[in-house]
Order: sequence, then structure tokens, then C-alpha cells
Amino acid sequence: MIITEDILYAGVFDEEIDLFEGQYPVENGVSYNSYIIMDSKVAVMDGVDGRFSGAWLAGIEEKLQGRQPDFIVVHHMEPDHGASVWAFLKKYPGSKMVASAQAVKVAQNYFLQDLSERCVAVKEGDVLELGKHTLHFVAAPMVHWPEVMVSYDSCSKALFSADAFGTFGPFEWDDDWACEARRYYFGIVGKFGAQAQNLLKKAAGLDISMILPLHGPVIKEKLAYCVDLYQKWASYTPECDGVAVCYASVYGGTKAAAEELVKQLEISGQHQIELFDLARCDQSEALEAAFRYPKLVLASPTINSNVFPAVKNFIMALADHNYQKRLVALVETGMWAPCSAKIMGDLLSGCKEITFANTKVKITGHAKDDDIAALKALAAELA
Repeated sequence: MIITEDILYAGVFDEEIDLFEGQYPVENGVSYNSYIIMDSKVAVMDGVDGRFSGAWLAGIEEKLQGRQPDFIVVHHMEPDHGASVWAFLKKYPGSKMVASAQAVKVAQNYFLQDLSERCVAVKEGDVLELGKHTLHFVAAPMVHWPEVMVSYDSCSKALFSADAFGTFGPFEWDDDWACEARRYYFGIVGKFGAQAQNLLKKAAGLDISMILPLHGPVIKEKLAYCVDLYQKWASYTPECDGVAVCYASVYGGTKAAAEELVKQLEISGQHQIELFDLARCDQSEALEAAFRYPKLVLASPTINSNVFPAVKNFIMALADHNYQKRLVALVETGMWAPCSAKIMGDLLSGCKEITFANTKVKITGHAKDDDIAALKALAAELA
């Protein structure tokens, strides 16, 4: 696959994986992107997951057509990109690894090898001359590991963006890019919005014509659209009006309350609504929706004088991913002494700029007329 006349694609597609990083379901697989810049000097840009080292090296050899690579540029040493680097260095003993000083340390600890003679440590502002292509290195710490660098090729105007702008799924462009890119961003990078904003500020000073991430498709035609979405995500700005309703239920009562709330929201004119059973859904989808919209409803039965475990885990995930700047409504249910709302609120207490809805909904046993009225009032407040 050719990106430009002298930038070739050398990545692999993983359709065997079920959970990315051991936690995010990826039914459509994931790509590990690697690129080759063919110039007076040859630079291979990043590696792949170690399970695909053989296929990756064979593909590189075929594309090089007898040439020897001078460099492997490692923007990010996480194993899904860096685990194959030592195999590359052994296969091509005349090549050098170019990476940040921290990435070199990570590589040495990971491979248990002294790489001092094989590495060129770079920092922000350094350049790598390949011929007509010149790579300009930009530090991007915590997007999403501390050793991350990105590089800008002033010849092709390509930004090699590491995990920034990555998505789950295959390498081919999909017009529904935002769906999996959003889920990837908030799951993988989302905690580090300030650091992502810093990178975007640096990138704004570059004349970029395409973005080449380490996962998912190259971004060309819809560059402005994708960058605009990334700006929103990095600043925790909701994309559009909508409500994510997230619940769990023991015997169906909380489910019925959540479904009644959805009905009342629709009656009130709120039509962008997503409903999640947190005990059964892919919680990364619910997390994505919670960040996409400005409003979130959490509904939980009281169990063991606490929050239902799936709801508790979800709230902890929200907090871990720096959830902020949202309106949250709490619905508690129970057979004799509902108390889950206070606990849910306490779990969110460390999140920034969270506003709680004024309408309180507490349902004891089956929902009664006044409970339905409370759900209707909450819908009106949210809508």
C-alpha cells in the first residue's frame, strides 16, 4: 500500500484480538501501523505487536527490494508497537533506533538488552535528515505514555502522530471514523486531555496535509473535521446535545425506571438518547457516550447498602478517565432503604465541574404515580 510515492505502508492487521489492552472489545480488530520512508536514507516508522514480528519483517523486506534500512523511528514503545523492534534491530544490524531518551530506557528494560550503541536519542526540536524528507521531532508526553514523540515530515507535510488520532478497526478509511476514534480516544488517551491539548497547540503551527497514526486509517480528506473533533475531546467539550442513560437492574425495576425516563425524555423533546445496561453492555461504549453528550443519568439499585457493582465500576472508570464539565442525574432504587444516590455522588466527588440535577428520584419497590411524576420532572429538567 502506497501513502505517497515514497511513503509506503508496512503495518499489519490483527483480526485475532478480542480485547485491546486486555479490556476494550474490538470485534472489528485493530491495525498496528508502520510506515517506510524511501529516500537517500530509509526510515521505518514504528513497529508492530510482537505476535506479528515475522509477517511485519517479511513485508518490510519485500518493500525494500534489496535496500537496507538506516533507521527505525520509534514514536511510542508500548508493546503493541515496540515489541517487534529488537527483532528488527537483529535483522538489520546496520540500522539504528531513533526515539526519545525515555523510550530508549523503556526498550532496554523491555528487551533486557544494552542498546546504547544502537540508539539515537532525540528530543523536541531535533531533526532527522533522510534526503528530501526531514523529520522534525515534537514531544508528546502522556499521549498516552511519558516517552511519546511525534514527528513531522516537512516534505510530505505528514504528521506521524503515534497514538493520537488512532482508532480501533482496520486501516481502511470509514466515514464513521468518529465512532471508533471516540471510543479509542476516551478509553486510551482521555485521561490526559491537557497533554493532548498541548500536542494540538504544537500541531497548529505546522502545515499538515495528512495524519498517520499508529492505529486506524490515515487521515487526509476529512482532516479539519477530525482535528475539530479531537479539539472537543481533548478539552472535554460535549459534541452535541444528548443524554446517556446508564443503569443496572436486579429484578427489572431499575430497568423499567430507566426505560420510563427515556420515554419521558422523548416526550419532552430530547431525541438524542442512548440507553446502556451496564451489567451487559460494552462499558467502553457507555464511556464514549458519557463523554459525547453533556448530560448523564446514572440509575442504580441499592445492594448491600451500596451501588450495584457494574454501576460502581462504571463511575470509577468515569473518574479514572477525567470525566468533567457535565450535568449528572442520579436515580436510586431499593426495596426498603434506597441509598445509592449519595454513594454515586460521592464516587463522582473528585470529578471537575460536575453539576447534579435538581430533581431527585428515589423509588422504593415498584414505581408509583409520584415516582413516574419525578421521572417526568427529571426528563423536563434534562431536556
